[in-house]
This record gives sequence, structure tokens and C-alpha cells, in this order.
Amino acid sequence: MSGSHYFSSKPTVEDRRGLIRTILRGKQYEFITSRGVFSSKRIDNGTRILAENMILPKGGRLLDMGCGIGILGIVAARERADLEVVMSDINQRAVELTRLNAKRNKVSNFSVHEGHLYESLGDIMFDTIISNPPISAGMRKVVFPLVRRAKERLVEGGTLQLVIQSKKGGKMLARAMDETFGEHTVLTRKSGYRILFADTS
Repeated sequence: MSGSHYFSSKPTVEDRRGLIRTILRGKQYEFITSRGVFSSKRIDNGTRILAENMILPKGGRLLDMGCGIGILGIVAARERADLEVVMSDINQRAVELTRLNAKRNKVSNFSVHEGHLYESLGDIMFDTIISNPPISAGMRKVVFPLVRRAKERLVEGGTLQLVIQSKKGGKMLARAMDETFGEHTVLTRKSGYRILFADTS
């Protein structure tokens, strides 16, 4: 599916739903999905790798930016009951499915927002921001602003954790994180993906 389909506020393709069953961090999950959202038929490798390896704070607030159907945020909420999880996506259908999926997987420590990047989040600050960013929507148009504005949204010592295919913008994203945060580290490399990590300390 092209980025123009899932990175839009109101998908025009038919809302044809399905169910994905999977195991993440040793727990069983079910996710309702549909056409017109990111990775509508299966959990993509990048999301799976980040879900399995993201570093979750003890308490505080976490943002899943560009949450899609809510996989990363729901896993974080279930792993850390003391964590306040905020999920945000521009796609109206994805936001609806995220709410359904949170209920289906029995998590309650969450909120879901519809909007482009940080525009619907008011002045909320976060301890951690995670994302499988929408590369096909444009590095300069979407992904770089996501990184640069993340620093303004993180508390002191807060972290940004992004997953990306090494051969599809990995070096550009790493450079943007270095320019914004001073440096970055690589948490994990697997199956052609890497998790990039930066903090505000």
C-alpha cells in the first residue's frame, strides 16, 4: 500500500476488516485491521522489532507517534500498567481501530488522538516517544519534523526510539537525530532494520 493511502485523514478505500493474531514480548495479542491503514494484512517487520525491543520507562508518559492500529502503544500499555500511553495518528480509520484494539487487548491506561504529528496533543510532555515513522509520506515533509519537534516534547532525560530500514533512509534519519539531539545510538539491528535511540540528557 502506498503512503498516500494510509497517510491521509480519511482513507478512500473500502473499510474491509480482518484480524491479526500474534505474540509479542511473550504475550498473545489480537488486532483488528482494515484496508486503508498501514500494514493492513500483517504486522510489518519494523513494528515487530520495535515492539520486542523498545525500552519502556517505569511510569510517566509514552507517545506512540503515527500509531496505525495501535500495536506499539498497546504493547507498551500492557507491559507497563503504571505508564500513561498516548497514541496519535492522522488516519481517522486507524484511530478508530486503535480504540477497538485497546479494548480487545484489555488495556485502559491509554488515550488516542487524531491529527498530524503533534498538532492534536496540546502541550503534553513525554518521557518516551516511539515510532515506526511513515517513510513513504516523505522524510523532509513528515519524518524530519517528527524528530526535530520530538525534542521539544520530551522531559529532561526523555528518549526518542525510532525503527527504520537501514537501506531506506536509515542514514538520513540518523543524521537528523544527531543534528537534533547531539548524537544517537543503535539499540538493535535485525533483518535489515535498526532501532535508533536518542535522549535529552
